[in-house]
Amino acid sequence: MSIKMRVLYYSKKGKMATSANAIAQKYELEINKVDVIPPAYSCDKERIVILGLTIGDYIPDQLRLFCRELTKERAQNVAIYVDGTEANAKKIIETLKEAGTNVIEEVCYVKGGLPFKFMSKVTDDEKNAVLEWADRVVNKLS
Repeated sequence: MSIKMRVLYYSKKGKMATSANAIAQKYELEINKVDVIPPAYSCDKERIVILGLTIGDYIPDQLRLFCRELTKERAQNVAIYVDGTEANAKKIIETLKEAGTNVIEEVCYVKGGLPFKFMSKVTDDEKNAVLEWADRVVNKLS
């Protein structure tokens, strides 16, 4: 299934990057389609942008600014998987909606683990949960 897609993440946790790469691999995305926030290349007319976010009570300015710029012209749809609480996810969702993009209602909540890039091991169950969520999201757009 070919769909114009980007997978971006904002986290210091290795598991979040591993999950982003697993999604990219499943959908056979080019290497430059997976990046950290802010990405090296701006989103441009993406059908969907999947964001992997580790967020606490305080949303960093860099992340908030990126989400404010994620307009409908840059990303028609945004889906998020979150290492954080539902209340914190809602803050990001509100910011994305204010930018004008469509935010996919189903949010995937994950346990990001310890805040170390080198601790990137994701269990099969964790990986499958994120990939199954991504499949549901992408299939709704097809």
